[in-house]
Amino acid sequence: MNLQKAAFLLMGVYFGFVLCRTGVSDFRLIYGFFTGINFTLAGVMGVAIATAFAGMRILKVKNKTLQGEPLKIDYKGLHRLSLLGAAIFGLGWGMTGSCPGTVLVQLGEGKIPVLFTFAGLGTGTWLYAFLLEKRK
Repeated sequence: MNLQKAAFLLMGVYFGFVLCRTGVSDFRLIYGFFTGINFTLAGVMGVAIATAFAGMRILKVKNKTLQGEPLKIDYKGLHRLSLLGAAIFGLGWGMTGSCPGTVLVQLGEGKIPVLFTFAGLGTGTWLYAFLLEKRK
């Protein structure tokens, strides 16, 4: 494994640790967020958005990727499938208490029912790619 892949693996493990420690993989916290009882999750998402924004600004100023290649960010645009996917994502997130980041954390925590969520995530991703390809 090269150094870059090892760094990405460590960052992913750290990300999972942070998600676990902040409690965002707990259904009760997500339920509290969606019902307006607990806004801890909103704070975690706010920090994540601010961090991503700062990182993108740094990359944009440098105008190079971490590998030194010219930075190119493609705008994918919105269409009906985007809106449908967002609605299904939100419904699934509310029902299962999982988003793509927390699914792996919940698996690591040994929450076996998340296997169904993981299967739904894979199926939804495949279906989106399939429908997008048919759209072209």
